[in-house]
Amino acid sequence: MDINTATRSFGALSQETRLHVFRMLIRAGQNGMPAGEIANALGTPHNTMSSHLSILASAGLVTSRREGRSIIYSADYGGTRALLGFLVEDCCQGTPEVCGPLLDNVLASDCCEAE
Repeated sequence: MDINTATRSFGALSQETRLHVFRMLIRAGQNGMPAGEIANALGTPHNTMSSHLSILASAGLVTSRREGRSIIYSADYGGTRALLGFLVEDCCQGTPEVCGPLLDNVLASDCCEAE
């Protein structure tokens, strides 16, 4: 991940509602949640939530799919993993014995992705 992509991702997460949405979608797993359900859960108007979700999607943090009349949003685990990897890739001055296990856990986790 390059610095511009990371900055865009952090910018998207720097707003309280979007951070709540992102964490909610991480908890929801690969099944995701309908946009309306997300808006209702956070007490946010649907049109405002649509804008928040669009910002998260353009930052590479969420994906969407249509199911019938609903749009289902899910966390983009690849984008999230890339962002976390960007954060820790130079930790401890790159000393593998210190930060290797952390980096391995962040980059190798497949807790929510379908095979």
